[in-house]
Amino acid sequence: MAESLSHKWGQILGNLIQEFICETLQQVADEYGFYLDYQKKRKARISKKVSWQDRYGNYHDLDYVLERGGTEETLGLPVAFIETAWRRYTKHSRNKVQEIEGALIPLADTYSQLNPFLGAILAGVFTQGALDQLESKGFKILHLKYENIVKSFTSVGINASFNESTLESEFQNKIEQWKNLSDRDINKIKNQLLSLEKYQIDEFINILEQSFARLVQQVNIIVLHGLSQQSETINNAIEYLQNYSENQPNSAPAIKYEIDIRYNNGDIIHAMFKNKTEALKFLRTFV
Repeated sequence: MAESLSHKWGQILGNLIQEFICETLQQVADEYGFYLDYQKKRKARISKKVSWQDRYGNYHDLDYVLERGGTEETLGLPVAFIETAWRRYTKHSRNKVQEIEGALIPLADTYSQLNPFLGAILAGVFTQGALDQLESKGFKILHLKYENIVKSFTSVGINASFNESTLESEFQNKIEQWKNLSDRDINKIKNQLLSLEKYQIDEFINILEQSFARLVQQVNIIVLHGLSQQSETINNAIEYLQNYSENQPNSAPAIKYEIDIRYNNGDIIHAMFKNKTEALKFLRTFV
């Protein structure tokens, strides 16, 4: 069966929005030294899909994950899970936000000790009820409005708007105009969208940055057979742990390391490890 032109045009808009989102998030990742993972080839995983497992053994395919300490070869620690969606009509918006919840809430629970940022970047038409539902579950939302997406295309002379009564011939014309655009034209559309949604984008990015731009106030280390050690910085905590002897006189071998990282905004990251090597590896991801 031949693909409908309306569906094809919707895909063109959706792909452009995904490029725009990816480029925006990559700038944040580069600034803070994080790894941005999205659907692509990566040596750290078998398939192109970005798939994370929750505590119940279920895998969730995701759009974007910002990782602390991640590389092409190694999975890092998740600092942000961000899902995206593009919709032209409101009729499926509630189902989509429920799908986003179903993917990210179990992962937020699984990695609760890391307090990851939960974000949803929604483009097009969504009901206020759908947006409110996500916000009530702790998601931060960036909504790129349909009318502003359409306006951004007018900068290159394309009428991107469509509805259920748009003729196939009109879609054909839009697609042909799109095919004739240069890279410079496409960047012009993205820049126009960035300008039209600047306030909302800046606000979302600011909240995202605040979630991992916290200052470490204290690091608390507990070795099961030892006493609690408080350090003011990550480097001091690493130094203490490196020099800690696991076989102290009159003491049983260490069998567990607990680490609490306390931030100046009240956030706490709690982690537990069976050996010193893994505990040090965890701490070094924050340096």
